[in-house]
Amino acid sequence: MKVKKAAIIGYGYMGEIRRKVIEANPCLELVGIFEVNSQIRSKITGCRLYDKAEDIFKDVLDIVFVCTPNSSSPELCIAGMNAGKHIFCEKPPGRDVKDIEDIIKSEKRNKKIKLMFGFNHRFHPGIIKARAIINSGRLGDIVSLRGVYGKSGGKNFPSSWRNDRSVSGGGILLDQGIHMLDLFLYFCNDFEQVKCFTSNSFWKFAIEDNAHMIMKNKSGQTASLHSSATLWKHTFKLEMILEEGYATVEGLLSKSGSYGRERLILGKRQFEDEAYAVGNPEEEITHFDRDLSWDLEVKEFLDCIDQDKTVDISSSQDALKVMKIIEKAYIDSQTYQEVYK
Repeated sequence: MKVKKAAIIGYGYMGEIRRKVIEANPCLELVGIFEVNSQIRSKITGCRLYDKAEDIFKDVLDIVFVCTPNSSSPELCIAGMNAGKHIFCEKPPGRDVKDIEDIIKSEKRNKKIKLMFGFNHRFHPGIIKARAIINSGRLGDIVSLRGVYGKSGGKNFPSSWRNDRSVSGGGILLDQGIHMLDLFLYFCNDFEQVKCFTSNSFWKFAIEDNAHMIMKNKSGQTASLHSSATLWKHTFKLEMILEEGYATVEGLLSKSGSYGRERLILGKRQFEDEAYAVGNPEEEITHFDRDLSWDLEVKEFLDCIDQDKTVDISSSQDALKVMKIIEKAYIDSQTYQEVYK
């Protein structure tokens, strides 16, 4: 694989992670970074520091990693693709469905360009193993899904750009719940019926701090999600009920480690004469201690570029599908009803 030159736009939390991934990959070379915050800019060393984002698109580069707030990423993705650069963009792909639709229009015009979004939860070890087991048919088809994904805010949470709707486009559902919804779609393809309740009763921002969703698809599969900024304990739990048992991924390997140790719990449906205790089947538990999700998704992206393969995981169509689910949720809950009249 030929070494590809890359640059990063936005050097916040995700920009730092992407730099580590780039520098750890022998097939990537970090050329430079653009960051608007002067305090952060002053601490960037070891590579070129661009004065403007446009300078990146004029440079001799192969890939641009877009790690900016939601309001900026669509314009940057489009400009990058028009300049002939492959684009890896963090989630969400913008503030609303129109943003991702605009990106897709540019993608269709630039047919040789590869575009991928950072839905890295698909590449977490617990999710990878759960998907392999489900695809094997060992426990039958999925009957229903239930997810809880939340955080506690924090000291600097009120001042975060994520709580400025003009920048973010939405609250905790769009910011964090989108990952769980993407996993729902990854396992069950789509959900046509969506019901949602949102509130902002605690933080009282102009965005939701809690969202409760219930969904159903044409196959009769159902799913429910609680996405929250008021759990006080960082929580990730995805429960999958199958015809012959269940699979639960809980805990999440993360930079902070605050979501606990990631593990996959498997249980097989048992009748009274098979189980030691009614309703309590034997369980198989696997723990995971290495988070390779960031590296694996970038490897997948590089493979698509080198082999000229269609991006079929964390693609623009995946991004569009999950953004449409979120739009349905906001419409149903009458959240931001001035936007969805």
